[in-house]
Amino acid sequence: MPTGVAVGVDLGGTRVRVVASAAGWSRRVQTRAPSLTDLPGFLRRLWRRWGLSPGGVAALVVAAKGVWTPAEQRLEERRLRGLARRVRVISDVEAAFLGALGEDPGFLILAGTGSIVLGRNRRGRWARAGGLGPLLGDEGSAFYIGRWWLTATGRNTARDEERLRQIARAPDAVARIAAVAPSVLRRAAQGDRRALPFVISSQEILAALACVVAEDLRLRPPVPVSWAGSLMENRAFRTGVLRWLRRQGLRARAVPPAQPPIEAAHALATRLARGTKR
Repeated sequence: MPTGVAVGVDLGGTRVRVVASAAGWSRRVQTRAPSLTDLPGFLRRLWRRWGLSPGGVAALVVAAKGVWTPAEQRLEERRLRGLARRVRVISDVEAAFLGALGEDPGFLILAGTGSIVLGRNRRGRWARAGGLGPLLGDEGSAFYIGRWWLTATGRNTARDEERLRQIARAPDAVARIAAVAPSVLRRAAQGDRRALPFVISSQEILAALACVVAEDLRLRPPVPVSWAGSLMENRAFRTGVLRWLRRQGLRARAVPPAQPPIEAAHALATRLARGTKR
């Protein structure tokens, strides 16, 4: 039975990724994501499958969507306490930042189903803009593009109206609306005049959020900027966001992500297992 195991978990809205390692031993899995409430049970079953005991897991780091405040993190850490000797819970966007920029100052633009800009200065102070979910935030996200595209183009016939109602009533409505965004980006890339305004608006909004964070943290130009999420991984879309940063007066330096969030979570777990906090 392995001992001294370090485990990193990246719990997203639709997929969960787990990476575990010890001397001469490693495992990884990617599957459908459980809810945050169901995560402890999911990990207990995984421990049994991998032949792990809670005492043999030296450190567990979970990067979770929807966990931001210290109180929320402490609550989830209590729920996971019996699974490892040391447990730490961070937000998924913090893991994305650590994977992209490590300990360096700068900001991360995350735009996928949702959106948020997260920054950190040389003193270690964090600031964010956006990220309040589809009702109060997520401006510039795939959901934002999909919602406005469907609103503008999806009401031509009675059948279209019924399709929109079905999407709105679906339990996965946000994901289904966000799934429209890639086709809108393709249309815009082909010069579709109906699609272009939605894409440009999204790029401009994300750049504006980034400027708010950079100003709040007083980041010195050229400010390192990295990215995560399906929209920002699209080169043409990302180029547009960087162009809007320049137009809004922010001199930035594009830094490709050094590693994905799951690897950052696992690296943090490895450091915790060795007795270091970061």
